[in-house]
Amino acid sequence: MTRLRQRPLLKFLADPFGTSARTMELDGNYIRLTRRRRVESLSLQSLARAPAVTRGMLGTTLTVFTDKMDEVALKGASHQDARDFSQRIKEAWTRFNLAALEKEAAHLNSILAEVKSLVAPSRYPAAYQIAPLLEKARALDASLLSKLNAEAVGPEIVAHIAPVRNFADEPRTLRANGIAAFVAAELDRWKDFFDTIESKPLTPEQRLSIVVDEDATLVLAGAGSGKTSVITAKAAYLVKAGIRSPEEILLLAFAKNAAEEMSERVEARSGVPLVARTFHAIAYDIIGIVEGSKPALADHATNDMAFTNLIKQILKDLVLRRSDVSEAIIRWFAHFLVEPKTEWDFQTKHDFYSHMEAQDLRTLQGEKVKSYEELQIANWLYENGVEYEYEPVYEHKIPETGRRDYLPDFRLTESGIYIEHFGVRRQKKADGSEQLVTAPFIDRHEYLAGMEWKRQVHAEHETTLIETYSYERQEGRLLTGLAEKLAPHVTLKPRPADKIYDRIVELKQVDDFSKLLGTFLRKFKSGSHSLQDCETKSNQLKLGKRARAFLDVFAAVFEEYQKRLEGRIDFEDMILRAAGYTETGRYVSPFRHILIDEFQDISQSRARLLKALKAQHPDVRVFAVGDDWQSIFRFAGSDIHLMRHFGREFGGSFDGEAGVHRTVDLGRTFRSVDQIAFAARTFVLRNPAQIEKQIVPAGFATEPAIRVVTVSKGEDEAKLSQVLAARSAAVAPEAKPATVLLLGRYRFVEPNMQDLRQRFPRLKISFNTIHASKGLEADHVILLNADSGRTGFPSEIVDDPLLSLVSPEEEAFQNAEERRVMYVAMTRARHTLTILASNARPSSFVTELKKDPAYGIAAQPGAELEEHDCGECGGRLLGVTGKDGRVWYRCEHVQHCGNLLPVCQSCGTALPRFTDGTADVRCQCGATYPTCPECEDGWLVERSGSYGKFLGCVRYPNCVGKAKLSSDDGSALKKPRPGNRPR
Repeated sequence: MTRLRQRPLLKFLADPFGTSARTMELDGNYIRLTRRRRVESLSLQSLARAPAVTRGMLGTTLTVFTDKMDEVALKGASHQDARDFSQRIKEAWTRFNLAALEKEAAHLNSILAEVKSLVAPSRYPAAYQIAPLLEKARALDASLLSKLNAEAVGPEIVAHIAPVRNFADEPRTLRANGIAAFVAAELDRWKDFFDTIESKPLTPEQRLSIVVDEDATLVLAGAGSGKTSVITAKAAYLVKAGIRSPEEILLLAFAKNAAEEMSERVEARSGVPLVARTFHAIAYDIIGIVEGSKPALADHATNDMAFTNLIKQILKDLVLRRSDVSEAIIRWFAHFLVEPKTEWDFQTKHDFYSHMEAQDLRTLQGEKVKSYEELQIANWLYENGVEYEYEPVYEHKIPETGRRDYLPDFRLTESGIYIEHFGVRRQKKADGSEQLVTAPFIDRHEYLAGMEWKRQVHAEHETTLIETYSYERQEGRLLTGLAEKLAPHVTLKPRPADKIYDRIVELKQVDDFSKLLGTFLRKFKSGSHSLQDCETKSNQLKLGKRARAFLDVFAAVFEEYQKRLEGRIDFEDMILRAAGYTETGRYVSPFRHILIDEFQDISQSRARLLKALKAQHPDVRVFAVGDDWQSIFRFAGSDIHLMRHFGREFGGSFDGEAGVHRTVDLGRTFRSVDQIAFAARTFVLRNPAQIEKQIVPAGFATEPAIRVVTVSKGEDEAKLSQVLAARSAAVAPEAKPATVLLLGRYRFVEPNMQDLRQRFPRLKISFNTIHASKGLEADHVILLNADSGRTGFPSEIVDDPLLSLVSPEEEAFQNAEERRVMYVAMTRARHTLTILASNARPSSFVTELKKDPAYGIAAQPGAELEEHDCGECGGRLLGVTGKDGRVWYRCEHVQHCGNLLPVCQSCGTALPRFTDGTADVRCQCGATYPTCPECEDGWLVERSGSYGKFLGCVRYPNCVGKAKLSSDDGSALKKPRPGNRPR
């Protein structure tokens, strides 16, 4: 035993409060400390570094440092004694650590060997594989290696343990270096395989995707980039490299034919017998293994039409059998079939009109109305058996006022009563009084004047006018108030629910609603949602009464649907039941590598099954191939967010980082020429949420590759024939026929294919919807009916906001999925893409493509009519050719705005427009016209009236602006009203 004491004469001076140790004794592997009132022990293992000896005026201090950052000092010792004691502690400490190192030698050498193997690994150093090594290295470093005194143990030992310490300190760098070394060596080792596995050598990007083998690997495979080749080669590589046996590989596809094609291709190319399966097939197998037999599949599971028809039948039966549900169903169709938005929900006329046009505001009686509140009134009248006319011509002739014929909103045919619905709300003024106000984009004074004029007309002609107001709906009493106002004049005769439902069926409104219910039901089941979940989310998203009305119907439909399964299962049950068996371990998976094709189409339920399979063993790898740019099956349950957050959903963990995964961008396309490939990329990336990918085109176009051809009403067939004739003429007589793919957003746009094939034998012509064209390609693609409207493109009836109740996230970008549908259409083409679009109602996509030079769209031969902003509502003024051959510019919002302008009288082609800084309207040909004092878009031209010639607005009778003729030169004498020009 060795001891160090405070010197008696110095201890009171050096340590007057007795805080330092009075004695230190070295006892084996411990240092015993004696203080004034207690004795402590320090293990040599706890020392952070060698003791320090400091000489002072009041003796020498010896300080011991522990790994907990504590310092223990003995003050007032003899200097020589302190130095001797310090040396003995250092020697004991070194002996102790060397002994500990010797004790851990085998463990250290094992870790060291694994760390050194990272320099040139024989297998891809995936996160799951290296994470346990990192854990062992850090534990050893913390308990031993970090405590070894470099001076004491010597440089050889320091150098020996350095790789482990470096790895513990910078694991990500060493793993990244190991990955780089492995990939380089593996690419070289398997070069011949990559050169010959397909008919053409694989690209560098394809080769990289095959040798990369992270916990989760996402291969971004753009259109025509050879994703099937990648999956084929990956499966063959895993087997041939001895990484996996065929039984350990699960090859998944979404469609049965795709799975069959993949199986055949893998075996044909590599000789490896691998059976690809669909998600439903593997799920069904899992159920069979666990339960001993497979439950019967519902008849409608494989037939979407049968599924929709079942929903329709359930709706009909509920109307007939359950009065409470029938009321909810009728209430839905009468008042909530469309989004209950009014002009008060919009800041501009253009936004309001665009929304209204996207809605099918068709009443139960069958006519289209102009606002949601009018729809409510009309349907209430119909439900209660009150016969009416919508917007009839007023029964009395109104004297010439410059206005159009007066068309009241409703006329009740039996009583002759008129109903006018006024879009006004009540607003309190500062003095406490109330005033009527209009929507933000409506001229309040003009609107109130119009209300007063209508009241005067009815008063003068002694016709009964019932008034309703927007503020009544805002206060929740629009329809109850209407009932009270009509009570003295009308006897209500409510129609039976089944009769109303028959009318709804006649209007074909049940079809779309059944599809919505079906989509909602599948998402509801696959996401394991509850009605309470949906109600909670509805409140969060502020979907209001419409969501409540929908859920009232859905709850009953879902309950009845589940009853009608009668022990059978649908595809949602199949996936979820298999996932449950896998999660609980009742099914034990043999799979260690899971390869998934078309990953962008994955749904929440499929993802759950995939995660369950991955979680069963630590070494399971997920290899997903897909293209988020081609995610177009949201209606079928696919959830693009699973791909966008791939690492978070399926990745591993390493060094405190979750979601570890690898992404490989194939980049290269073997299909489209540069103009098409780059334009499609630019188009889809307008949505910043899409994953950015680089594109290497298949070749370079020698002529304009994308053209937009505008089509007048009734010219569809003629224009298509012109395009096909041009393509046919370009095919050399001795060449094989060129392939032409006609694409439509909907099936109903398909032309007479038999006739076209007979007329153009040099062309191999086919038609498909864009959704069904995935995987197809052709020399030339012609996109039909790229028009605006409900069944246009982008479709305005695809995503009902209610689906957000059973979707994890709603895409914020407008027309996000429709934009991807357009990308799919564009990238079916090898050499040319021709888009046929209405000149009166072109698609917003077409307008974007034409206006932005980044797309490089070729102009249509001949003079093309320009687009202008509509000064009345902010929409587009589109050039149209009338039956008489004259050109007019009409607002795109024909039903609502009605702005119609003639072309310049001087040149007969262009549209005169306002010029900043002048009081005139000027045409590009140089002609000028006086501005209209009443409206934003019109100008004055000479007209004749009962009092002679005058200047009148070209928009008459929509605008009655006028001015006197100058006696000398015929110019307008009246100046335009200030502040009336567009800003």
